[in-house]
Order: sequence, then structure tokens, then C-alpha cells
Amino acid sequence: MDASVQKKFETYPGSAQACFLEVRTAIFAVAKAEGLGVVMETLKWGEPSYCVKGGSALRLDWKPKFPQQLSLYVNCQTSLVETFKEVFGDIFRYQGQREIVFPLAEDLPLTELKVCISLSLRYHKIKNLRLLGL
Repeated sequence: MDASVQKKFETYPGSAQACFLEVRTAIFAVAKAEGLGVVMETLKWGEPSYCVKGGSALRLDWKPKFPQQLSLYVNCQTSLVETFKEVFGDIFRYQGQREIVFPLAEDLPLTELKVCISLSLRYHKIKNLRLLGL
């Protein structure tokens, strides 16, 4: 784990750390399985950020203001959340055009989440396809 991300991660409570690690592991697994190249892990705007060449960045964060959830952020200038809503409906909870909210007390819908991760990491190659090629 990147040192700055590790430092941020250590500020999270245990339940947020567990969820964070599950999402982070899924990001790296999707990138590897799909041959998307090296995942760049950095801290951007104070939040752990993940991106591959040709993809749109994903950011993850837990905030004390919302202690019962972890959020996954995508670029609000993309059609990602709009596509997620159309394809997955209410499987996820959304905030605006950039955020998927994961309640810490619930299991992650990993199968669907991995599709969202894949679409994000491949975004610039598929952004002109209807429903991003789904």
C-alpha cells in the first residue's frame, strides 16, 4: 500500500478498514484479471485514489461526518454513475453523479461492484459506447 494511503487508512475505524480493504482488493483484482496494467495508488484531495492508464480514477474514503459508510467516488464529468443506476438500479446507494455509498453494516455487492470498477478503469476506451458497452 502506498505510504500516504496507509497513513490515511490507519485513521479509519475497524469496520471502515475492512470495507476499504475489500474494495481496494477488488480494484487490483479487476485490473489484473482484465490486463489493464499497473494500478496507480495515491492520495488525491486527501482520499485514496486508484487509476490505470486510459481509465478514470476511483477514490475511496470514510468520513467521520458519515461514520456508518464508506464511499467510492468517480469523476462527476463521466457517465459512470448514470450507467450504474441504469444497469444496477437500487443495488447501490448513490449520491449525485459521483458517489456510491457502501453502508458498513451490509455486505458489499462484489459481483456488481467489480463491473463498476471495470467500467471506471476502462472508461476512456468505452465512453462512447451505449451503457459503456454493457
